[in-house]
Amino acid sequence: MTQQRDEELDSEINLAALEYHEKPQPGKIAIRVTKPNKTQRDLSLAYTPGVAEPVRKIQDNPEDAYRYTAKGNLVAVITDGSAVLGLGNVGALAGKPVMEGKAVLFKHFADIDVFDIEVNAKRPQEFIETVMRIAPTFGGINLEDIAAPHCFEIEQSLIEQLDIPVFHDDQHGTAIIAAAGLINALELQGKTLEAATITVLGAGAAGIAIVRLLTSMGAHRNNIFVIDRGGVIHTQRKDLNPFKWAVAADTEKRTLADAMQGCDILIGVSGPNLVSREMIASMAPRPIVFALSNPVPEVRPKVVASVRDDVIMATGRSDYPNQVNNVLGFPYIFRGALDVRASRINEDMQIAAVRALVEITHEPVPQEVLDAYDLAELAFGTEYIIPKPLDPRLRARVSAAVARAAIESGVARLPYPAHYPPFD
Repeated sequence: MTQQRDEELDSEINLAALEYHEKPQPGKIAIRVTKPNKTQRDLSLAYTPGVAEPVRKIQDNPEDAYRYTAKGNLVAVITDGSAVLGLGNVGALAGKPVMEGKAVLFKHFADIDVFDIEVNAKRPQEFIETVMRIAPTFGGINLEDIAAPHCFEIEQSLIEQLDIPVFHDDQHGTAIIAAAGLINALELQGKTLEAATITVLGAGAAGIAIVRLLTSMGAHRNNIFVIDRGGVIHTQRKDLNPFKWAVAADTEKRTLADAMQGCDILIGVSGPNLVSREMIASMAPRPIVFALSNPVPEVRPKVVASVRDDVIMATGRSDYPNQVNNVLGFPYIFRGALDVRASRINEDMQIAAVRALVEITHEPVPQEVLDAYDLAELAFGTEYIIPKPLDPRLRARVSAAVARAAIESGVARLPYPAHYPPFD
């Protein structure tokens, strides 16, 4: 009966989603005019002959594009459609609803404008060249739903060649939110990142980015075991690309079960129902399980609860506590980067976002958040290790932390905004 009911709910949601996207007009985003356009004079300023003067200014000084056009608040959400949500390589055009959805989140949470762009590109270099040619339009580039390992090559090449922020959210957004939740969970479990043994199930964009960020924040590389379809990624394997080789462990462990035996942390960014009860039972005392596959996690919370009661757990779903949701990060990371006109989003800025999320979770939860989620109370603890997506503090605090880190790391071209909260 449960499976039948789940299928009925899925059918209802699918029909509702189709209607939502189609009516009253197709799609989820539109363009609005920001200046008066009611008179002949308005039109002459908006276009010819008035528009010629800002053109001349920008020709003389390209930085004036930020003064006279929408460039400074405009982000490209761009994909090749090769890894769209859990649907795989659906192609560029089929990925458009997701890119429009990302645009909605940028606008709603951080008031950032977006053009969604879907690129037919079979090879990384084709995609890179396309983005390079259109980059002058934008203040930042959000890469989205691009399969590994091409995503690593694409992002790194664009970061090196462009002077605006380039950010692959499937990599870094997931890593940042997961790291924030993990730091808080470790505190509650009486453990440290430096001493913890970590199993990462999934060696795609998110999995490798998580390893990189956690290592930068203090995790020991020898304590991290990454699993792909071939088992543990170890130094004796001959089938590793450079990105997997970078996370290979010198170990005799070969299977997921081997890696989970006695480990403190499991981070799943792979697929549904890959972790058994026996694997959960074999973990160290007071473990942490982040099962982030969506919509079906690597192991369901009820399965974990049936095995042991000392686990702190997070998923990617909104119907369980501790949702690891990228919307906690990317809108505010870009907001902070754009507001100081950063040339890139570097690791210092990513770690600043992590720290801001950690701090927010320790503070009293505003009443409007409780009201939004129909909760009587909510406080830092095993079922609240990450802020809620509708927390109004996120925009000010995460954006400010990112902006400050951009300034301190030397990639900002504007001073700290006066309207941001002051730093001690």
